[in-house]
Amino acid sequence: MGVISDRRSASWAGIPLRTLSLITLTFQNSALILVMHYSRIMPLTTPHRYFTSTAVFMNEVLKLSISLTMALYDISSALPSSTPATTLFQALSSAVFAGDSWKMAIPAMLYTLQNTLQYVAVSNLDAATFQVTYQMKILTTAIFSVTLLGRTLTLRKWVSLVLLMAGVAIVQMPSGNDPTSMDSLRLESSRLFWPRSIEELRDLGSETAKQLMKRTTHHMVKRSATYEGIEEDVALQHPQLNSSIGLIAVVVACVLSGLAGVYFEKILKESHTPASLWVRNVQLSFYSLFPALFLGVMFIDGEEIAKYGFFVGYNWVVWAAIGLQALGGVVVAMVVSYADNIAKNFATSISILLSCLASVWFFEFTISRQYVIGTAIVLFSTYLYTSNDRARPPPIKIASFEKTIVDRENGFFDMTPGTGGGNLLKTPRVDQGLSSSRPTTPTMERQGFKGFDKRNE
Repeated sequence: MGVISDRRSASWAGIPLRTLSLITLTFQNSALILVMHYSRIMPLTTPHRYFTSTAVFMNEVLKLSISLTMALYDISSALPSSTPATTLFQALSSAVFAGDSWKMAIPAMLYTLQNTLQYVAVSNLDAATFQVTYQMKILTTAIFSVTLLGRTLTLRKWVSLVLLMAGVAIVQMPSGNDPTSMDSLRLESSRLFWPRSIEELRDLGSETAKQLMKRTTHHMVKRSATYEGIEEDVALQHPQLNSSIGLIAVVVACVLSGLAGVYFEKILKESHTPASLWVRNVQLSFYSLFPALFLGVMFIDGEEIAKYGFFVGYNWVVWAAIGLQALGGVVVAMVVSYADNIAKNFATSISILLSCLASVWFFEFTISRQYVIGTAIVLFSTYLYTSNDRARPPPIKIASFEKTIVDRENGFFDMTPGTGGGNLLKTPRVDQGLSSSRPTTPTMERQGFKGFDKRNE
């Protein structure tokens, strides 16, 4: 407890590290989703958009570099300053690959698939909707905690999980026709003009494409006068969002996130080899390189990467998304060390609100009534789930009193008139408390002492 309190009271430049880590986590969550979403919908300046598999791989490389640096710093702080570098690297290698470190390959692969699905989700959902829907990972984490770790949830937590599902469902409800969809453009044009020839139909198609481009982007791509290739231009310059694909990707990513987190916790509890938090991050990043490279880069996008290049489509926006995603692992490690789970979820809730406001400002996101209601329910359910349950006070135990053998004899107040051991002289004056030798108690009968002789007035 002393170590935890010392960590939470630590500060940097006069700012408590607990507050600094929570502020960083809040802005990192908001900025990451916004930048990732923009990187997938921004106008192209290269022949091809960047491959998400390469971004996931570079994210793991950067995260491994940061974790290695921090792990080396922790190890060097525990050794004398004159320790050579070879000894430091040997100590780090022994800590990373010691014991059951190979078990970290399973959550590492799950986290890699989760990061890949995050790119799919932000490519088909707006940033605000994605961040609200992604809170379903609380539900999946709770379910896997019950099934894999044998935990029991209180009724309050189950109610909060039901509210979470209801809030996400409300957010995902359709809010009407999308103004950038082809159906809305076709309906709008049909009220004004109906083509009567092939030439007019061709002109209508060109005009529809122009309207769609004007609504989605602020500039046009020069193309030939024919209709051929306009659909490809629209898809390249501004990919259409498919909410169904985005929702499926978010749900699967939440399942993988919950499973990976619970399995990671299970490994930590069953492990007999002590390791620091940064060493665990090194293990996760190292084992994540293999599925990211062989499954994503080589197997899925290998042919396209060989044609266009590994870094095709990369610019400062893509690198910012990669850097923010790698920074997330460091920030979460800081929050775990210097804050608690309640503060972490509070920071996540604030980041949802920031993402919503930024989406309205940058991406012309329309806040609907069901989005406000659903987001409020999700935030309330998150607070309800993570807040501490007030424990009931222990019941008051009244010790049962059993009389001893001596006490079982009839005492002064247990005797009834005329039941004493001796024959008590009973007179109306004594019974009614009218005697001059005793205090008057006219409403109570006098009780005799056991074994006393008769007493005269």
